[in-house]
Amino acid sequence: MGQPTPHPPALLLMAAISRHAAALRWARDRAIGQWGPIALESRPFEFIETDYYESTMGSDLRKQFFTFTDPFDPSDLADVKLLTNRWEEEYAAVGDYAEARPLNLDPGYLTMAKLVLASTKDHAHRIYLGQGIYAEITIFYRGKRWQHHDLTYADYRREDFQAFFSECRQAIHRRQREGHTT
Repeated sequence: MGQPTPHPPALLLMAAISRHAAALRWARDRAIGQWGPIALESRPFEFIETDYYESTMGSDLRKQFFTFTDPFDPSDLADVKLLTNRWEEEYAAVGDYAEARPLNLDPGYLTMAKLVLASTKDHAHRIYLGQGIYAEITIFYRGKRWQHHDLTYADYRREDFQAFFSECRQAIHRRQREGHTT
């Protein structure tokens, strides 16, 4: 019989989507205040794979990723998703935007083997974490490259996104070699 062991710390990831640069900066600042210094930050990518968010967020959306220096306990993912949902509501309430949802925040985490995202929506490939939050392995690392599942979001299949996730993976590997837990 196997013995339960705690999951090693992971690298917390937050994706922020908005058409407003100020919203992305606000999300970055809030996240730093909550989780500490940024380890890696992507450039704002064009978010063009779907028009799903256009009715609530407008057009010309940008998506930016942030990871944080402090080790992350994956069992905290549901709490993080609930917190980022509150931040979205807060930002919508204080801003003067035409869109109902000027900011979308999607937290998750990275390990050497996978990128996991949190969601409020159930689906065939998601596992219930509790508190109305689900998790999915969005992409996984095998054969020296990122791979996706049939239900992986189209943008997470992009080479430029995956190049950023590979940088994150290299940072995790460096920290492990230096004796850090993440």
